Amino acid sequence: MTHVISISATSAEHEEVARVLADKLNISFAALIDDQLQLVITSEHIEIRTPDLGNPIFIDFTIGKNAHRRQFGGGRGQPLAKAIGLKKGASPSVIDATAGFGRDAFVLANLGCSVHLIERNPFIATLLNDAINRASENSDLSDVIARMSFTNQDTIELLTQLKEPAYPDVIYMDPMYPSREKSALVKKDMRLLHQLAGPDTDSKDLLSIAKQRAKKRVVVKRPKLADFVGGQKPSTTIESKNTRYDVYVI
Repeated sequence: MTHVISISATSAEHEEVARVLADKLNISFAALIDDQLQLVITSEHIEIRTPDLGNPIFIDFTIGKNAHRRQFGGGRGQPLAKAIGLKKGASPSVIDATAGFGRDAFVLANLGCSVHLIERNPFIATLLNDAINRASENSDLSDVIARMSFTNQDTIELLTQLKEPAYPDVIYMDPMYPSREKSALVKKDMRLLHQLAGPDTDSKDLLSIAKQRAKKRVVVKRPKLADFVGGQKPSTTIESKNTRYDVYVI
């Protein structure tokens, strides 16, 4: 697992915010450093800079792939929506147990689901929280973002403590898959997730507790040819070109 070394800011006006965040994350405040993994506050957003990956990494629900999926993602007919159980008149409540960059959660919220995102890595969580806050100020997205809530916590710990009235209809998991570090097919943001989060060591335990806390189903996103998590055969599967959704009906 790789850790962010320090936090910085691109201007003096953001320095105090950076110092407060540094205390919260228990890392140091420093000047901009070119050859270290660093969390940086800019006038537009919070980003992670790392020499291994080139351009900075940040999350923005208003542009790029997130905006494209919102407009052209296929609506409730897409595999993700089918796996979650989205039907006419049915918009289940969802816990995204491995939120990452929040892309699938954003799609589900756009389709009408209330989604609680959980991300345990504090640095990815910082980017995600920043993106949600910025998107909430966008008039075109405010209704969607209002259906998204967020917690920076270990998911197994959170689900263990969850009381029955708060159980969601669906728990969605996208466990970390072994990284192909030398492959050009691995996008830089996914490589960063691997660097920060490290290998998946507890998806089997997460699936077990998820099946105890979901009211209707647990959905696990997997590469199409991957093994079932923990060898647990799902009730059904829904496939797209490169992805498989394993559905465990409660």
